[in-house]
Amino acid sequence: MSNTKGKLYLIPTRLGDNPPLEVLPISIKKIVEDIDFYIVENEKTARRFIKRISPGKSQPSLKLQVLNKYTTEAERNTFLNPCLEGVSIGLLSEAGCPAIADPGADIAALAHQMDIKVVPLVGPSSILLALMASGMNGQSFTFNGYLPIDKTERKAKLKTLERLSSDHNQSQIFIETPYRNMKMLEDLTSILHPSTRVCVACDLTLPSEFIKTKTANDWKHNKEDLQKRPAIFIIQKD
Repeated sequence: MSNTKGKLYLIPTRLGDNPPLEVLPISIKKIVEDIDFYIVENEKTARRFIKRISPGKSQPSLKLQVLNKYTTEAERNTFLNPCLEGVSIGLLSEAGCPAIADPGADIAALAHQMDIKVVPLVGPSSILLALMASGMNGQSFTFNGYLPIDKTERKAKLKTLERLSSDHNQSQIFIETPYRNMKMLEDLTSILHPSTRVCVACDLTLPSEFIKTKTANDWKHNKEDLQKRPAIFIIQKD
């Protein structure tokens, strides 16, 4: 066994189908070229991303382990074993930054338990990009993931988030399944106080990028088609 452990590199990916090096630093290309072991959510898309970043890299040499909802804890606990032999591993998200609203967080936690160095690399996070552009509080904010689908539960959750944003001067961030974006916006305009600010950020980093912050009342006149576009929603009641 090597005396020097390998490292776990958290490798960001694109948020859409634009050329990788338009939104990712050249340092990621070097890391991808150096690493053959990866933990990924989807093997096909991971291979495609690696090929786009490093066209000359040998695909047969890649060793990919899949981390998704079907991965057992026993399987997951073996994923970092190559690091104990001195081999570094790359953790790839499907989009954006690994371990942020992403199952890769479990791997980062495992690395710390095994005393393996975790190296986060620079890349786009849709959550942070949306918050940066929203004009809302970037000093205090909460990411809430997906909201309940049930109508009554969703209404209660939105009212709770609105109250928290007002009480703590805090931005409340959440996401929705892209095909339900328009319904989410309808709910926001009907449930929230008319003066509560709502930011919708779609297709971040892409040519079709759309980011607007308006009051819930002003959003009632929205003409933008948000359907099937990856989106971040942020609310804040002053």
